[in-house]
Amino acid sequence: QEHAYPADELMPLTCRGRVRGQEPSRGDVDDALGKFSLTLIDTLDTLVVLNKTKEFEEAVRKVIKDVNLDNDIVVSVFETNIRVLGGLLGGHSVAIMLKEKGDYMQWYNGELLHMAKELGYKLLPAFNTTSGLPYPRVNLKFGVRHPEARTGTETDTCTACAGTLILEFAALSRFTGTSIFEEYARKALDFIWEKRQRSSNLVGVTINIHTGDWVRKDSGVGAGIDSYYEYLLKAYVLLGDDSFLERFNTHYDAIMRYISQPPLLLDVHIHKPMLNARTWMDSLLAFFPGLQVLKGDIRPAIETHEMLYQVIKKHNFLPEAFTTDFRVHWAQHPLRPEFAESTYFLYKATGDPYYLEVGKTLIENLNKYARVPCGFAAMKDVRTGSHEDRMDSFFLAEMFKYLYLLFADKEDMIFDIEDYIFTTEAHLLPLWLSTTNQTISKKNTTTEYTELDDSNFDWTCPNTQILFPNDPMFAQSIREPLKNVVDKSCPRGISRVEESLGSGPKPPLRARDFMASNPEHLEILKKMGVSLIHLKDGRVQLVQHAVQAASSLDAEDGLRFMQEMIELSSQQQKEQQLPPRAVQIVSHPFFGRVVLTAGPAQFGMDLSKHKAGTRGFVATIKPYNGCSEITNPEAVKEKIALMQRGQCMFAEKARNIQKAGAIGGIVIDDNEGSSSDTAPLFQMAGDGKNTDDITIPMLFLFNKEGNIILDAIREYEAVEVLLSDKAKDRATIFKGKMIPNYIIDSNLEMENTDQKSSENDSHKQDSEEAPSASQDIGAASEEPEEGENSDVTDPDPLSPADAVSDSVSISNQDSYIPGTEEATAPEPACTPGDPQPQEQETETESNSKVNWDSKAQPMESILADWNEDIEAFEMMEKDEL
Repeated sequence: QEHAYPADELMPLTCRGRVRGQEPSRGDVDDALGKFSLTLIDTLDTLVVLNKTKEFEEAVRKVIKDVNLDNDIVVSVFETNIRVLGGLLGGHSVAIMLKEKGDYMQWYNGELLHMAKELGYKLLPAFNTTSGLPYPRVNLKFGVRHPEARTGTETDTCTACAGTLILEFAALSRFTGTSIFEEYARKALDFIWEKRQRSSNLVGVTINIHTGDWVRKDSGVGAGIDSYYEYLLKAYVLLGDDSFLERFNTHYDAIMRYISQPPLLLDVHIHKPMLNARTWMDSLLAFFPGLQVLKGDIRPAIETHEMLYQVIKKHNFLPEAFTTDFRVHWAQHPLRPEFAESTYFLYKATGDPYYLEVGKTLIENLNKYARVPCGFAAMKDVRTGSHEDRMDSFFLAEMFKYLYLLFADKEDMIFDIEDYIFTTEAHLLPLWLSTTNQTISKKNTTTEYTELDDSNFDWTCPNTQILFPNDPMFAQSIREPLKNVVDKSCPRGISRVEESLGSGPKPPLRARDFMASNPEHLEILKKMGVSLIHLKDGRVQLVQHAVQAASSLDAEDGLRFMQEMIELSSQQQKEQQLPPRAVQIVSHPFFGRVVLTAGPAQFGMDLSKHKAGTRGFVATIKPYNGCSEITNPEAVKEKIALMQRGQCMFAEKARNIQKAGAIGGIVIDDNEGSSSDTAPLFQMAGDGKNTDDITIPMLFLFNKEGNIILDAIREYEAVEVLLSDKAKDRATIFKGKMIPNYIIDSNLEMENTDQKSSENDSHKQDSEEAPSASQDIGAASEEPEEGENSDVTDPDPLSPADAVSDSVSISNQDSYIPGTEEATAPEPACTPGDPQPQEQETETESNSKVNWDSKAQPMESILADWNEDIEAFEMMEKDEL
């Protein structure tokens, strides 16, 4: 409210609201923003859970008075459903509960429900397809395929996008008595069920909304599919329809048969489920242990949760994606709540205080590494600790809710949480809806359902058995073998295909052993349907034709060989990359809380080998481009020099400031508005000569990040920074001096527990909710002479340089090769997963009830709420003097 209202989201680093069209486009991520005060609506029922009833009442009044749902703006059907429609329904649910109790909301007359119904009707045009699957986007004012709608041409949607509607739409129908919403959501679910792969009972990630053909045929429990499974089970719980449980059980059997490889959950191909589709996992699968608890299958839930916790202890947060040997694949962490959600449900199921310790670690890490002046900032890179100017609405809607509930006693709650079910956005829907306005007949629409012989289903709700009979150490005994799984990086076990072969023949040739000059290897390739082509540039290309293999088994061997070769080729690319670095502002009044993502240099001091980093006050050089002898050496000596990109080589800038006595350098991009949020990082290359004479560290900041330092200089003059390979703990920076201790909320403070919290290891990576492949760090070096056409060559070009060609290129013509998506845009192990740069787009505003103009605030205003801490530091300094 103080910094961002009525914008959709808070930008916690610049302390202002994110308004779509006024900030550079972030692509699909921005489809969640509809100029409808997203965070306010998404957080309504969280306020009641936290016993903030007065604040809730005020927030509801604001929503009713200010929010306009008739904006000419294109939004995601999925995100708008779970966040806005779910938020309005959750707010309505707790509002009528409070009104019934008699102390609050006595004036409330269903206004939130009326808004939810209005929004429901605005989403319905998206369902105008022959299949019943909704378009992925809809214009709130003009619907779909209207001349002014600017949407309706899409052909594909993700399974979760079409399959995560039933709870909100059915609740809307049950609350209002209008059946059309539930009917549309059921039709979409029915269609996905009918299109499942019948032999494996798995579904793909992406489906054509017109034909029902699977576009992406890989299957897992993470991004793109996750909440489809969640809503099948929860639809049974909320609506009491047995067909949803039967479908869930069928899918769950397939998941545990093919995808679950304890403690891992790995994507497979729906047509060949014994073959893994990729060798990494995304963070969204962290919800799955919580769903397994709801199902009653506790052991695998404990195993996967423990594995994820070990990853968190290594990086402080769960990276957006990580490999099977627990290396970072995508390095961002947008403060996702799925792991906290599973932690809460496991504690509810086991009562094991271990999970309180896990929750304590989560809260400590949030306060220590994500807390910034105006909120909590997403992590740009979990390895460096750098921040992103982003705080998604789900952070308040889910993370706060689950962490509070984890530590809350029953007497802390003003209502019984067991009377509600959580949506995928943690909104509360009352269980009594199952018996209200049953406008849909409960006939079993599940076809070809086969009774499954699986003892796991004995645990399915309602669970009348005791989970841990006479064994309070049950959960610990499951966790114990996994406690060092990440640090030890256990060797990968035998694959399921190899396991199925038993003592039979193993793959005849491994990619790592292949030699193009070995005649025996070439003969084996031929048998597997793989041919070898020598290219003119000296490289070798491998092509597989499955139909040319000697047998179907040989064809599978060929597929596996090609997949290994893709992984090996990608790894060779990764090893040539340098990881991003961090610039941390450590002086008053920042004290290490602001961390900026910086591009590395291929010359100068290697910060990864100098763990202490380089610390010093910054000074702007003259001339600002640093391309000639520095004319203010007295101001630069023993300081970190700030200079502008352009007009000469990076190495020349470094030599000039080093000669002037600087201890380090920061090059700031001169391209106005550039940011690491929207552009791929790159590494500064040398000048083609020997650069061993350069001994100081050099880092690159995009324009937006650089301006944060320049603004701080204008406001405070003396600004001290730390250049390092990753952000440092503030306690380390200040060597035991008193540092202001910000906490999430007084409600989230927890009492001391007897158990000692686990130590964190070294410092610490969007799909819509699924991450897109990030850009590699490119290398830029040469700059044009004065007067040269800038359209042809740009000084220090920011677009990534072409990757060095691999010695082997791989293609496939007749059959799908596992991992080809990852091979075309490999995610470096040491680079952050940044989204593709996007053109800035401006949305048309219509019928807005509030002023959406949002401007950056001056630094003095930004730091106003730090006054008490500033005074405390001043007192500390006086005491020391």
